[in-house]
Amino acid sequence: MAWRWSVWKQKVDMKRIYIYSTLCFLLAYAKVDAQQSEQGIEEKAVFNKESTVNSENQRPKRSLTECIQLAIKANPTLLQNELAVKRAEVNLSQAKANRLPDLNGRLGHSLTSGRSVDNSTNQYITRNNSSGNFSLDASVPVFNGFRILNDIRMRADAKTAGKLEFDSQVNALKLDVITAYIQVLTAQDVLKQSELQTEVTREQVRRAEAMQREGAINPGDYYDLKGQLANDINSIENNKQILYMNRVKMAGFLNIDEAQLGDLQALELTTDAQKVDATTLYKLATENLPDIPALDWKIKAAEKNIKIAQSSYWPSLSLSGGLNSNYSKNGMEGDYWYQMKNNVGKYVSLNLSIPVFNRFKVRNDVKLAKLDLESTKFQREIALNNLRAETSNAVFNLKNASNNIVQLHEQNTNFAESFRIAKVVFELGNSNSVIFLTAKTKYDNSQIQLVVKQYEWLLQKYINDYYAGSLNL
Repeated sequence: MAWRWSVWKQKVDMKRIYIYSTLCFLLAYAKVDAQQSEQGIEEKAVFNKESTVNSENQRPKRSLTECIQLAIKANPTLLQNELAVKRAEVNLSQAKANRLPDLNGRLGHSLTSGRSVDNSTNQYITRNNSSGNFSLDASVPVFNGFRILNDIRMRADAKTAGKLEFDSQVNALKLDVITAYIQVLTAQDVLKQSELQTEVTREQVRRAEAMQREGAINPGDYYDLKGQLANDINSIENNKQILYMNRVKMAGFLNIDEAQLGDLQALELTTDAQKVDATTLYKLATENLPDIPALDWKIKAAEKNIKIAQSSYWPSLSLSGGLNSNYSKNGMEGDYWYQMKNNVGKYVSLNLSIPVFNRFKVRNDVKLAKLDLESTKFQREIALNNLRAETSNAVFNLKNASNNIVQLHEQNTNFAESFRIAKVVFELGNSNSVIFLTAKTKYDNSQIQLVVKQYEWLLQKYINDYYAGSLNL
């Protein structure tokens, strides 16, 4: 009977100790939470006051549309590509100007000694002489196998193709800016997330240090927590480096320094997106993107280039005319201007050139022009094939990212609850640092994965809008 009484008393004592420990923990937790809440309210008030004072001196955040517009105006690569469009315009202007006659004037004066031919009498003389001549010649093409006409048409097609290619380069730059913009936002959010995670670890280290001084914690758990804090701080530094690199990349597209980039506006992480299948998106891309029409115009230009090469098979006819005169000190009587006026000669000529044999140059030029046409057609087929694969990947990646986000939300919820339980158990002293840090690591990783995947989904949405021709930025 005494033995049973002893056992019952021990159980009652254990229950009292457990209840007392739990109450102490809850009271301590409530006190800490209240202090943190008060501190948070004070910090928030200070922050709001400081932000109110400094808001007038801060530059507004850059929007995605602003960054794209600045890149189009200032990106040196795009500006260099724009020169090709201007060059095509100059080539077309010159092709049209080739229909005009050309006019050339020549004026010369010479001093001779010894035996020479007097240009006014066309006789030999053996004394010093001073002579001069001038001529004015004009020539206009009459017929050259329609070479000039086909050259104008070819240059016009090349100009249109060049403009479409430039539009394609503008679109590519937009995608590059969007990608860099989202990468900066992703790096910013990952950095913020790692800082919040580090604060959780730092709070646990503070608690562990207090317990370590009292000898109330396992040394292994204490040093595990300190090691995790150092690891979290290293993660912050690594994430800062990634953010800086992405900001430098973004600033490069805008042709500015990283310090001039400023802050970027956040993008709304909505869940709605244009849902089309791969076949429909491919069709929309071929209709809306300038890449394929540019190649169509290149094919037309290549066809005109064949006709230009074939024009050399035809005879060419040109009309020429001109004036000429001369002066000689030892020739006719009169001064310089008198002789020039009286020695004026005029001529008109019709010149016909018939190709007979030119070492097969024309035939080979025609063959090369036809090969260029075939090459351009293959370029179009390759572009269509690549576009089909790109649109298919874009549709799949958007759908895959959407599915991943749903799973990551569920995973994050489960890991959050697992970490909450592990934290309570660990702080009650009924667990160890390995279990606590494992739960924390899983929860931290799931949060970062969710952030990254959400921005990945947003990028895929912009890519789908780009192929569909609905990217209005």
